[in-house]
Amino acid sequence: MKRSSLLLACAVLGASTLLSGWSGGQTVHAAGVATPDYEVKWYLDPAVVLGSDHKLKTAVLNAFDMPSTVEKMNVEYLDSNDLNLNAEGWDVRIRKMESYSDEDFEVTYKMRYPIAGGNIQAALSAASADGFDADEDDYEAQVDWGYASQTLSFSNKKDAELDGYDGMELPSKGDSRDLAEDLIPGKLAHWQSGDWAEDILHDAHIYGTVSAKRSIGKWDGEKLYIEVWEINKASGSGYEYLVEASFKEDDFATASAKRDSLKNKLIAEGWFLPQDGLKTTKILERY
Repeated sequence: MKRSSLLLACAVLGASTLLSGWSGGQTVHAAGVATPDYEVKWYLDPAVVLGSDHKLKTAVLNAFDMPSTVEKMNVEYLDSNDLNLNAEGWDVRIRKMESYSDEDFEVTYKMRYPIAGGNIQAALSAASADGFDADEDDYEAQVDWGYASQTLSFSNKKDAELDGYDGMELPSKGDSRDLAEDLIPGKLAHWQSGDWAEDILHDAHIYGTVSAKRSIGKWDGEKLYIEVWEINKASGSGYEYLVEASFKEDDFATASAKRDSLKNKLIAEGWFLPQDGLKTTKILERY
């Protein structure tokens, strides 16, 4: 290898190690970096936007042309008691949407890379060194853009069917473990040596069930989602409610402009809550 090529490879690997805790078992790919879309997320103050029934107030629904009907969802995460998957950047989630048939579920395997100082390119280069590059067809690349931070994520979503379930019911602990282990994608299966990931999922702790309600409306010509999440309080008694508004854009410039516009709208209405995305962290801490 030429010295210049070697230095470039080392630089990419260094960024990967810094940003993702690279395990050393991945292969550097020659393909270019992935092209992500952008999901903007703002939090709303639940004390202001929710009624006593923990539903969005009419003023919020009207502001975004949202119907009074919602779509319910239940989710759970699988990891070891010590959160070994999460420590490596991985999250494994099983979700049930109200629109699914009784026996249908969605299993998502997501790898996250922190974006330091807004340097999206550095995170994309780190991901590319781990094989999440322009040639990767099984994962959707996305920049999650919150209040004060950005995260690059790669999601592999798989549909599954299990007999014997009704309504919004999530799989039992045993079925959840089997499902997550059976559908595990290659990148996670080979992230560490041996059967590291499979062993974690085989005996995984189930973090959940967590319930949410989704309202769908419009903002500045785009589809806008507002989700109300019901999460156990840290005390273990009662629930904390998180209200998250989000929309997706294909390019950075449009996402940035509409992000500012929505923020200004929320501030003007007195609904804005200046905090970053804590939903997954709170679930993994409290269940």
